[in-house]
Amino acid sequence: MERRPIFALAGLLVATLAIADGAYRWVDQDGVVHYSDVPVEGAEIINISEYSRATGARISRQTTRTSANEAGPESGPFRYESLAVAAPGPEETLWNIEGVLNVSLALTPGLQQGHRVRVYFDGEAQMVSGSSFQIEEVFRGVHNIQAEVIDETGKLMIRSKPNRFYVQQNTVIAR
Repeated sequence: MERRPIFALAGLLVATLAIADGAYRWVDQDGVVHYSDVPVEGAEIINISEYSRATGARISRQTTRTSANEAGPESGPFRYESLAVAAPGPEETLWNIEGVLNVSLALTPGLQQGHRVRVYFDGEAQMVSGSSFQIEEVFRGVHNIQAEVIDETGKLMIRSKPNRFYVQQNTVIAR
């Protein structure tokens, strides 16, 4: 029996399932990286759930799952499943960003009301709004970024792994 058709069919099934949890990444004509859940011409598909597993960004996970109609105050404290810095990616090299870093976080489930995001960029803490934001004055060199979610009282809910990335700038020689 020929096994190639079976492997091809299995590969097609895996690819189809991967697209269901995917997002799209593309770079515009100015070199700015964008992420979306809507397909754009020329975009590459990113499997977010696989990305979260690969980075090991989970620091807490509920041990029991409840259905929507069972959830309530008696179901226990809220917990996030995963948090990762989706962009810039670990060990990614960014070129000619002109000092503006676009950051995207992958948080599951989404940010809850009253919770806030704190980002550590090169060791400096700053509060940001939402899971997509920009950091100004990011110049060439090696940088580190890490994110965490805190609740209304300031209690840490979840923290991502740190991402190290690189910024390169073309040099223009004046004549």
